[in-house]
Formats: sequence, structure tokens, C-alpha cells
Amino acid sequence: MDNASVIRLSIFLGVFAVMALLETVKPARKAVLDRKSRWVGNLSMVVLGAVVSRIILPATLVGVSLWAQQEGVGLFNAVMAAKPDSITPNDGALSSNIIFISIVAISILLLDMIIYWQHRLFHTVPLLWRVHKMHHADSHVDTTTGLRFHPIEIAISLGVKAVAVVLLGVPAVAVVIFEVALNGFSLFNHANIRLPQKWDDRVGLVLITQRLHRIHHSQAKKESNSNYGFSVSWWDRLFNSFTPRAEHSDETLPIGQKDVPAVKENASILALLLQPFKSK
Repeated sequence: MDNASVIRLSIFLGVFAVMALLETVKPARKAVLDRKSRWVGNLSMVVLGAVVSRIILPATLVGVSLWAQQEGVGLFNAVMAAKPDSITPNDGALSSNIIFISIVAISILLLDMIIYWQHRLFHTVPLLWRVHKMHHADSHVDTTTGLRFHPIEIAISLGVKAVAVVLLGVPAVAVVIFEVALNGFSLFNHANIRLPQKWDDRVGLVLITQRLHRIHHSQAKKESNSNYGFSVSWWDRLFNSFTPRAEHSDETLPIGQKDVPAVKENASILALLLQPFKSK
């Protein structure tokens, strides 16, 4: 746990480098604005988001998890604290390990489902949409779009995850795995690349592919209000929000927001920060 930040940063930089390289070598779509105009603003959001997170929660989510464990707070901490009568001294260690591994796996799944519903609420609650809209106003979708979230949204999401970690008693290792996966998949499915359609359909049975996530960034509201998953596609399938095909082809799909023109002024750091406060 002492190296959690190093692990997260290393994997983040690695995934970002791979995705950025792939979309440079073989891009799926051509950007409306030049890379510099978009990347400066988009990358600035991840820096500001990290600063806001540190200010709001200096202990980080891992620290919250360790505190909950120490205090015995949360569902899974209560489960781990209980000693089933069926466990004998000889098989106690093995049984405890199996229980812990199961708890870690279930915790990751539940956190992912919570993020799915959080994302869905950001689209359906008008006040939350004003904040989340900045992410969707990007005129092009590439790996930096996966980092383009307003600091207010980062703060709200951090609060949601902190509450979930405490109430569920999520183990610290599950928090690290989930956060690494969440960041990695956000970079992955926003990347400006395209799988061959037959492979896209196969991978899409489990994961949200780049093409599926671009449907989520469509200007068509019905398409934008679907494919909410950041990683797996089964939440969208389970909760009836999965859209396998858009009305337009992936090459011609209109991306962004109609009321936010694709001009450099709208891609600046200040414009991104002020966007939620502009009139509709």
C-alpha cells in the first residue's frame, strides 16, 4: 500500500503512452482542432483534478479504506472480523484467504457498478449534466478525452467512492486495483483507434471498446445516453442502456455538443473551467 501512488502513476503513464502511440500511428478519426489546442486544456484538467482530490481527501481512498478497516466499519470488514464456527485451526488460514480474495473481487465489481450509476446520473440529473457536459463537449475523442473531467466532477466522484469504500468496507488492495483499472480503461476506451468490426463485436461482449464509447460521445442524445460503462459492457446490457450500433458509421459519427462549437476558444483551460456556469 506504501507504493500505491507509484503503481498508479506508472501504469497510468504506460497505458497513456501506448494509446497515444497507437492513435498517432493509425488514428480512427481525424480531429477538428489541432492536437496542441485540445491537449493543453485536456491534460490541465487531470492536473487540476489531482490537486482538488488532494485538497479534499489528503488521505486518499486507500487511507479511507485503511481507516475503515482499523475501525471495523463497513460490510466486508464485519465479514472479515467474524470467525465462522465451521473454520478449524488447520484450514482457517486457507478459508480466510479465500474469503478475502472473494471480498476483493466483489468489491471491485460493486465499485464498478456504482461508477456506472454515477455516470448515468451525471447524464440524467440536469445540475450534474452541466458539470459532466464539459467532458462531452470535446470535439474529438482521443486518449486525453479520458482525462478531461471538470474538477467539480472529480470532487463529486471522489465523495461517492469514499462513501462506498466506507459503507462496504472495501479492502485497500481492492481500492488500488479498481482505481488503476478505472484510469486505465478510461484512457483505453477513449483512444482514437478502431478494432476490426468482428473483433470489436467480440471484445464488446465483455469490454466497452473505443467504437462503443464513441457512440456515448455522439451528439444524438439517445446514443449519448447509453454505453455508460467505463470498463465492462455488461452493466449497460443488464440495465438496458447498451447501444451496439449508432445511426451513423463510426467514421462519420458527429462527436461533441452542438452548442459548443469546435473552436480553439472553447478548448482553452479557462473555457473548460467556466463551461458548467454558462447559460444553456
